[in-house]
Amino acid sequence: MADFDRDEIDAFIDAWIDANIAAEKVQDWTPLADFYEDDAHYGWNYGTKDDFMAVGKEEIRELALGQEMKGLEGWKYPYVARVIDTRTGDVICLWRQIAEGTEDPRTGRPYEVYGLGGSWFRYAGNRKWAWQRDFFDFGNVVDLFMRMYEADALSDGMRERFASAGEKLPGWYRIHEAPKSIWPVDVGD
Repeated sequence: MADFDRDEIDAFIDAWIDANIAAEKVQDWTPLADFYEDDAHYGWNYGTKDDFMAVGKEEIRELALGQEMKGLEGWKYPYVARVIDTRTGDVICLWRQIAEGTEDPRTGRPYEVYGLGGSWFRYAGNRKWAWQRDFFDFGNVVDLFMRMYEADALSDGMRERFASAGEKLPGWYRIHEAPKSIWPVDVGD
């Protein structure tokens, strides 16, 4: 594995964050797929039973950035920190999850997932991600959405998602059954 130039990775992350901000404004995250290699994979764990995994740039566009962002229109995901390993190309970015245009009666501010959220990326060079894994506090996500549901503060799209809960959507797998491991690198089992 070759070493990567720190300035190159920093510039790429800056472009990635700018594209995320633009996607939030138009409430369409699908153009972000252009930041991935053709054979990239993007996934996350969702509790004790399920994983999500999109394999290939077009599945990332359609499922991870399309289907999975439905109902999250108006949400912002400000990036607050980055850690870069220039030897491996590993990048960790920490971000927040904020439902703009809502007000949490407990805080008087927009609803926000409490706890840390982030993404672990592998930089492939040539201004592309090889893969991405998201991590977030599952318990706090569930708690927030239940509080928003009870306060009738969910978007129409998220209400539709709640109504179809239990439906097996493309990209969702039982734990250990996804086409790519949640651990995208050899962890020496």
